[in-house]
Amino acid sequence: MNHQIANVRRIGSNEVEVFKRIRLEALQLEPASFASSYEDWTKLSDDEWRRRLESPVFVAFLNEEPVGITGLLRQSASKMAHRATIVMVYVRAGLRGKGVAKDLLEAVVAYAVAHGVQQLELSASAENQSALRFYRREGFVEAGRIPAGFVHEGRQVDDIIMVRRLEAIELGS
Repeated sequence: MNHQIANVRRIGSNEVEVFKRIRLEALQLEPASFASSYEDWTKLSDDEWRRRLESPVFVAFLNEEPVGITGLLRQSASKMAHRATIVMVYVRAGLRGKGVAKDLLEAVVAYAVAHGVQQLELSASAENQSALRFYRREGFVEAGRIPAGFVHEGRQVDDIIMVRRLEAIELGS
């Protein structure tokens, strides 16, 4: 690791305050990057925050301070259970390009593989070229585009849908 991240780990329901802090930071500082809004999430009850931690949420910590986050939502229908969607991807601005996003993604991939997921999916703003480049470097391919996938400050923004198959080599590692 060529950066100073202490660790990336899945947080539990007893760490709601950590989850709130990094998720609200992401929504407040990068509102154009998410379909969710800061205002919507500030209205959630503590029970709802805990419920959202039932799906795996991974946080990157630097000196015990949360500096990045990502989550994984698995499809529940039996015929789609081999698929999971990566959500809530955020790394604090000053740490971007230093391997934190890669560490978060590696944690998600390891979890997914261990739980039988064969395909990871995500959507990213068509305007977020750095995120799109990162995902392409990490083996994701564009599977489609949703025109006007979300509206931010009155502007319609396309969503790019990306997919990465978890190949046999990953599944065996």
